Amino acid sequence: MQNIEQLELTTERLILKVIGPEFAPQALDYFLRNRAFLIEWNPAVSEDFYTLPYHQERLRSELELIIEGRSLRFWLFKKEDLAFERAIGNLAFNNIVRGAFQSCHLGYQLDEREINRGLITEALRRAIDFVFDELKLHRIEANVMPRNQRSRRVVEKLGFVEEGLAKQYLKIKGVWEDHLHYVILNHAV
Repeated sequence: MQNIEQLELTTERLILKVIGPEFAPQALDYFLRNRAFLIEWNPAVSEDFYTLPYHQERLRSELELIIEGRSLRFWLFKKEDLAFERAIGNLAFNNIVRGAFQSCHLGYQLDEREINRGLITEALRRAIDFVFDELKLHRIEANVMPRNQRSRRVVEKLGFVEEGLAKQYLKIKGVWEDHLHYVILNHAV
C-alpha cells in the first residue's frame, strides 16, 4: 500500500484523495460554497470554521489521526481536475477501533451542485472496498436522519442493512435528531 499521506483512489469519474493543510483553500472553498446546503444535515459550527486558519489546523490534525490509523478522510475531486483545485465532497471513516472490534463510523457529504448523479455512491463503493480489503476492517456503521431520503438510498444501494433507530443521536440545528443505524459487514475477515 502506498504512503497513507499521499493516498489516492480512482473511480470512473473521481479521484479520492487524502489531503493535508496545504489544501486548506480547497476545503474552505467547498464549505463556503455549500454553507447553506450543509446546515440542514450537519452539527452547528462556529464562525471561525469559515476561515483559512481553521481548515489549515483541521487538516493538520486530521492527517495526524490518519497516520495513527484512527481515521481516514478522502476528499473528492473530479478526474479531470488534475491540479486538485475544486473539492466536490468528502467522506470519512472515523473512530476506527482495532482489536476485537475492527470497526468505524462513516460520514460523507457532496457538493449541492453534484447531487443526484451517483457520484457519492461511486466514491463510497471504492472507499469501502479499500477499507475492507486494505485496512481489513470488519464493520462500517453509518447513521442517517430518517428524513434524509437521498442519504438513505445511498447506503441501501451499497448494501448497508438498517439495524435500528438511535433516538436523539446527534444535535442538528439545535435539535436532537433521531438517526437510523445502518451497518455493512466485511465477511472476508
